[in-house]
Amino acid sequence: MRIALVQQQPTDDRAASVARGLQALDAAADAGVRLVVFPELAFTPFYPQRCAGPGVLDLAEPIPGPTTERFCEAAARRGVVVVLNLYERDGDRAFDTSPVIDADGTLLGRTRMVHITDYDGFHEKGYYSPGDTGAPVYDTAAGRLGVAICYDRHYPEYLRALALSGADLVVVPQAGTVGEWPEGLYEAELRVASFQNGFFMALANRVGREDRLHFAGASFVTDPEGCVVARAPEGREAILYADLDLGRCATSHARRLFLRDRRPALYGPWLSR
Repeated sequence: MRIALVQQQPTDDRAASVARGLQALDAAADAGVRLVVFPELAFTPFYPQRCAGPGVLDLAEPIPGPTTERFCEAAARRGVVVVLNLYERDGDRAFDTSPVIDADGTLLGRTRMVHITDYDGFHEKGYYSPGDTGAPVYDTAAGRLGVAICYDRHYPEYLRALALSGADLVVVPQAGTVGEWPEGLYEAELRVASFQNGFFMALANRVGREDRLHFAGASFVTDPEGCVVARAPEGREAILYADLDLGRCATSHARRLFLRDRRPALYGPWLSR
């Protein structure tokens, strides 16, 4: 199965950014992909680089809504699964949300980022409520798919929940900056998570300079043995393609050994501190 990670820089013009995203989807479909993944806040500036002020809810959009409707139409027209990431408004709350759209254009559901951080350049607590949709795994035309939005990838408990629900591929809509982490750690974290949980991971990162941040690009894909199998360039737009055999998950060390030998009765007291 071929997948595509769209490493694109959005602008202040949301309509133009959505149009470019749809063009990228068409290009990926022409290349024979089954799944197209977009980065965090794919079609808008990265709002949390500045502290939230009055009116931030007005920047958010409903799901379903105008953007998801256009991508549902495109998914059905091209027969591809699509994972977006949008700033979602739901009443008087907002979330960092990834809608998951099946290849027939059905909006299967939405994953909301569970863990919300706050530090220089990532003032997310002023924008997002903590996600309340759990850690769903979706049955799609591209396989059993989970989503770990940006900061959630740092939590082994979240990724293990996706593994226990049978995810073969976990996609990571990301907003990672140049020099954010020590050399090599950016990829190492997902390599280890893939190995320990027996699934593929596909991280689609933002790219380019914005107001206060410089996003790195360098999107990549890891396999169930913990190897990087595809890598996009750093610092420029690209569509990263990767060919995955999801059948490898069943024979991974994690599926054959690590998950089999768990002792969950012990873990509750350890992890509830």
